[in-house]
Amino acid sequence: MDRLKLLSPAKINIGLRVLRKRDDGYHDIETIFHEVKLFDEIEFEISDSVEFETDSDEIPGDARNLCLKALRIFYESFGIHSGVKIFLRKRIPVGAGLGGGSSNSATVLKGLNILFNVGADESLLCELGSLIGSDVPFFIIGGTAYATGRGEIIEPIQVELPFKIVIVYPNIKISTSWAYANLKLKDHSNEPSLKEIFIKNLNHPDKLRDLIENDFEEIVFEHYPEVKDVKVKLYELGSEFALMSGSGSSVFGFFREIDDEKEKEIRSAFVGCKVFVLR
Repeated sequence: MDRLKLLSPAKINIGLRVLRKRDDGYHDIETIFHEVKLFDEIEFEISDSVEFETDSDEIPGDARNLCLKALRIFYESFGIHSGVKIFLRKRIPVGAGLGGGSSNSATVLKGLNILFNVGADESLLCELGSLIGSDVPFFIIGGTAYATGRGEIIEPIQVELPFKIVIVYPNIKISTSWAYANLKLKDHSNEPSLKEIFIKNLNHPDKLRDLIENDFEEIVFEHYPEVKDVKVKLYELGSEFALMSGSGSSVFGFFREIDDEKEKEIRSAFVGCKVFVLR
């Protein structure tokens, strides 16, 4: 195989608890990752040299580029010296709490595995992914999963969400490092796990609303009230459950049904934002 094209999905966090700061400088978290039908595209082609191109001017071309980091780790792990051309077509907003960079790097690992017929299994790809970023292993596995540790300990959950999803990105980039540096830790020790709450109340969004939080909302809403406004507006539009994803600034809402008229109403309510209606 000389050419390959793969979809690279976004994710939302259905709840996010930051439990404690670890000795290694990271934080232990608890979250439900859910893969959504919002995709970047990555094309691979065997080439004479290693090349990376993208249609986005927000992707760095240096060591911060997670696609190139994934390529470097993959090449070093399997002793590959061939050239490859990678083209990234961006649709997932950057710095939006939707995991686009982590997803892209996971997709590069999966793509190179297929392209060079290495035969690495899921667990090995997850191991390599964890060297890139905490939520990269989730994107190797996909679906819906309960994540703990730094976010790299993944336990798949076999469920079907009974909702349509609307994601609103208010064009505000929030640095994850800033969010963690300013976060006020909460005590979650006497609460049931997010996994337990999520599975038990999946068909009762009013209970999800009462029981599931994102610990980053408080600090983000304080500094960026426009993000809070998005959440309030999603509820006004009839969302049954709404929450900020990751460290922001995207907010998602669960809707029972969205017809063409409702989609038009939602889009007109968020002029100036990027709106993704995933029916």
